[in-house]
Amino acid sequence: MKTLLLNLTLIVLLISLESCSSINGKEEKTDAIISKTEKVEVYYFHYTRRCVTCTTVENEIRATLDEFYSEEMKSRDVVFKAINLDDPDSEEIAKKLEISGQTLLIVAGNKKENLTTDAFLNAKSNPERLRGIIKSTIDTFLGK
Repeated sequence: MKTLLLNLTLIVLLISLESCSSINGKEEKTDAIISKTEKVEVYYFHYTRRCVTCTTVENEIRATLDEFYSEEMKSRDVVFKAINLDDPDSEEIAKKLEISGQTLLIVAGNKKENLTTDAFLNAKSNPERLRGIIKSTIDTFLGK
């Protein structure tokens, strides 16, 4: 009985070790896929008439970029664009990015992350959370 228990313990241990090494292999591949992107574009689409929350969202975006990405902004690795959807010149970019209303969108190459819901839920009530979400998304796109 002791031998059987010892054998089963060894088998479980070997299976555990094998599964852990498989997981690590997958993580390395994922890290390789997330490589540094040339440029991250942060778009905030809004209308001319704006409520307090709309203005606060833009202010929090700007504050986050100033705090964490001032060097990247200077080097143009991170770019911020506030776009008024009431302006006829904004039609082309809104159509290209498939925007139909107020939106916070972070774009890097062919990757897009829509943070609109997080922005409007947190801008006034929990701005630190919003800043963390923005930073995390941009860091991922920059390969940090």
